[in-house]
Amino acid sequence: MKKVLNRYKFSRVFGLSFILLFCFLAAPVSAQEEEAAVTGGDPVAGKQLFNQNCAACHALNRKMTGPALANVETRLSEEEGLDKEWLYAWIKNSAGLIKAGDAYANKIYAEYNQAAMTAFPTLSNTDIDNILAYTAAPPPAPVAAVAAASTDNGDGGSGGISNEIILGALALVFGLLVMMLFLVNNTLRKIAEANGVQVVKAETEKRVPIWKAFAQNQFLVFCSVIVLLLGSAYFAYSWMSQIGVDQGYAPIQPIHYSHKIHAGDNKIECKYCHSSARVSKHSGIPALNVCMNCHKSIYEYKGNPEGPTPEDLANGYTNEFYTKEIKKLYKAVGWDEENQKYTGESQPVEWVRIHNLPDFAYFNHSQHVTVGKIECQTCHGPVEEMEIMYQYSPLTMGWCINCHRETNVQVADNAYYEKIHEELSKKYGVENLTAAQMGGLECGKCHY
Repeated sequence: MKKVLNRYKFSRVFGLSFILLFCFLAAPVSAQEEEAAVTGGDPVAGKQLFNQNCAACHALNRKMTGPALANVETRLSEEEGLDKEWLYAWIKNSAGLIKAGDAYANKIYAEYNQAAMTAFPTLSNTDIDNILAYTAAPPPAPVAAVAAASTDNGDGGSGGISNEIILGALALVFGLLVMMLFLVNNTLRKIAEANGVQVVKAETEKRVPIWKAFAQNQFLVFCSVIVLLLGSAYFAYSWMSQIGVDQGYAPIQPIHYSHKIHAGDNKIECKYCHSSARVSKHSGIPALNVCMNCHKSIYEYKGNPEGPTPEDLANGYTNEFYTKEIKKLYKAVGWDEENQKYTGESQPVEWVRIHNLPDFAYFNHSQHVTVGKIECQTCHGPVEEMEIMYQYSPLTMGWCINCHRETNVQVADNAYYEKIHEELSKKYGVENLTAAQMGGLECGKCHY
């Protein structure tokens, strides 16, 4: 009976512990469900819907193309006496409310220069509830500092023993070795003296200075002069051949532009900004209005939700840094953030050119990009990984010639080559033609 009683007690304690553990684990979920029940929607799902449908024209805490939407349901209820049904009707068909003569709808329409809001008839009432729950949720706590602290464990970011500790240990070992050699040397001397052996320094005979011996050997002097002249000529030629070769050149621009963020993270195609590369000799510098196509709505950089990486922090590439660069863009283009309109007070941006061929070399972007179907990365390198744009290739004549010799021309489905491909293929007896076989090594093609 005693064993059975203890078993019952154990079962009760185990069951009570299991119930408490279950309640502890379920508490955050129930709290989230309670918040969703209070707000009438799911703020997590609402954030995704907001970014997909609303973020292009609206922000939570500032006026953009449309009004700020933080706590919009509460504000409209308290200030205008409008309920959620009005929001349903406005979001699904704003033009219908305006046409019906709704007072507040026409007020908003007039305030924002009669720019009609896009209708979203596909959004259900539940979707709108989720969006409203997101606009009513408190802003999340900043995580940049937390993320930075979590990535630095006091080991210098090496993920283990720091370099200083390793170097200190090596220095200590080296010092111990020197001390041991010194002690061994003293011990051996003492042993030798104890056995009657006297340690004396060997007398060195007087030698001819090396410079004098070198000067007296005429053949050696002659060979040295020849080697010196040939070496000087080689290094002079190597130095002069690098004049005008700016591989690795990475100037600081007046407005920092990260190709890594735009072309890498956001997958923006190169020719969206450099559109003239399709039809012109030059790739062109994008107009600031191209930047404003996106940055009318993107007024701050939020970056990685987990915060900047230790490498970004070390280089100063924080969210605040990028946001300041966006403000430089606004100042240059003359954009009034508060009133969402251009002031007309623009300023030129003095961009620093990176890739610059000499005047006697002709290069046509459209011929390579549109006709040759060459990827931008072939010449400009992994642009999508460059935080600061730099010259990836040497852009020398030898580099261009090697490319023409090794690159097969894409003649399939390319109308430009239909008339000459067949004849040239017969001439060279090959299936695939290189750029060199199509005249890519003729001097007049690049020099004029």
